[in-house]
Amino acid sequence: MPSYTAPTKDIQYILHDVLDIAGTDVPGYGDLEPGFTAAVLDEAGKIAAEVLAPLNPVGDRLGCRMENGVVYTPPGFKQAFAQMKAGGWPGIDMPEEFGGQGMPYVMGTAVGEFFSSANQAFTMYQGLTHGAASTIFAHGTDDQKATYLHKMVACEWTGTMNLTEPHCGTDLGLMRTRAEPQADGSYKVTGQKIFISAGEHDLAENIIHLVLAKIPGGPEGIKGVSLFIVPKVLVKADGSLGARNGVSCGKIEDKMGIHGNATCVMNYDGATGYLLGEPHKGMRAMFTMMNEARLGVGMQGLAQAEIAFQNARAYARDRLQGRDVTGVKNPDGPADPLIVHPDIRRNLMEQKSFTEGARAFLLWGATLIDAAHRKGDKDADGLVSLLTPVIKGFVTDKGYDMTVQAQQIYGGHGYIEEWGMSQYTRDARIAMIYEGANGVQALDLVGRKLAQDGGKHIMAFFDLVKGFCKDNADTDGMDGFVEPLKRASRDLQTAAMYFLSEAGKNPNAALAGSYDFMHLFGHVCLGLMWGRMARASRDALAHGTDDPVFHQTKLATARFYMSRQLPMTATHLARIQSGADPVMALEAANF
Repeated sequence: MPSYTAPTKDIQYILHDVLDIAGTDVPGYGDLEPGFTAAVLDEAGKIAAEVLAPLNPVGDRLGCRMENGVVYTPPGFKQAFAQMKAGGWPGIDMPEEFGGQGMPYVMGTAVGEFFSSANQAFTMYQGLTHGAASTIFAHGTDDQKATYLHKMVACEWTGTMNLTEPHCGTDLGLMRTRAEPQADGSYKVTGQKIFISAGEHDLAENIIHLVLAKIPGGPEGIKGVSLFIVPKVLVKADGSLGARNGVSCGKIEDKMGIHGNATCVMNYDGATGYLLGEPHKGMRAMFTMMNEARLGVGMQGLAQAEIAFQNARAYARDRLQGRDVTGVKNPDGPADPLIVHPDIRRNLMEQKSFTEGARAFLLWGATLIDAAHRKGDKDADGLVSLLTPVIKGFVTDKGYDMTVQAQQIYGGHGYIEEWGMSQYTRDARIAMIYEGANGVQALDLVGRKLAQDGGKHIMAFFDLVKGFCKDNADTDGMDGFVEPLKRASRDLQTAAMYFLSEAGKNPNAALAGSYDFMHLFGHVCLGLMWGRMARASRDALAHGTDDPVFHQTKLATARFYMSRQLPMTATHLARIQSGADPVMALEAANF
């Protein structure tokens, strides 16, 4: 049976040695001393390993079921959810005024990785609630906040987001769900939504659905979409629960993975809803939830890669197979362990260098969100907006790839369900699709984010990389990190300039290269993270450390990424510069 150990030591290293969070001026970061963060991470790691991880194969095997319109989660989920609520984990980074613990977002991101690694399907119930509560907090009236947020922060009530309909996925302007205004200021919402994660279940006494719909007479297309709060059970003026609303689950989707999460078809039959934010500005409000969700989904890609890697590493150390070509390493056994073979090492190093680099990338992104929200840093807000499609698209693509590579370590056993490895691959696959498919993330990156604010934010990123390289150019031992990062950054700049020169006269050239650009950008981001980690570990070794092996391992892994992974930027650039012709050469009928 697979196992999981939370990477608390690695997160502590990133938070304090690399990002130096306690030394920054973001409000609340001064409280994040190593002893405090260690206590939080250790406790979260125990819950992940001891409570959530054992339920992961249970949820995968048994899934959710619906009987007479009632959806039941897998055995053990209700008890685990009660433990999570009792510990205050769903509200760890939510406002104290509504019952949250008020910690910075970076701490929510750190513990969120543990929970998602241990049990992604389970963690989605509270994750979606967090996003829905954040949206109400950002756009709701005082009455709406008072009515819903205390219960949602505590996960006494959970939340969802309802966008997709049977005939429209990404193109939400085609939606047909309608919201008819009523005399009392409410609306009657009618329509059907599909692929609604946590749409119906038995974990909470109420579910607060955030539903996109069109008010009759509004603008056509996406400009006519509004956002509504539609509770499963109506809430009385005194906060108690009233009558059941006109919302029901039509069925649970039978899907490839995340079986422990109820992915529902939701039917709205004149359900009472309340406008959230301004009329016809629903997408603006929903993007509060979607942007948060996209960062969370990027974290899911990392989380599945991490647990898959942990188990593949253990298997490679234990499984005896063949002999080391340079000499027997296990003379008392019939064969040497898998891990002696260079191709197994290559596979494991690709996984290790990705997971540790992606973890630093996500935590850095979380600090930018904290800087934007806690001290009003507009530059940080612009930079994380630019990086969001890279975090979502690149990290989930590569995270899925890493689960496949972990599965490969097992050979035939990786394909057999009893070993559990296929679940990580199946669960990771959805992260590339939901919250905006990765192709759409790439289009958003090239079509909107590059030119946002006159290109200010991409230039700021280039300056960050340039500044790091300049600061470390003359530092002993940093040549092997600075020079590869310089080359990769030049590839990224060349690609950006290509888009600027080609987009006006041949927009297909930019669009055909957008996916490669997203991956090129992702590699440079991880290269920057590995450069920062290399500097932190180099300094630790130079100044004396009680754990030299940890830092030597970091440096070796950084060298691997710089020499074996970062050169992929040249491949992506060559593909971008090939333009649209190779992509668009065939007529549709000739595929």
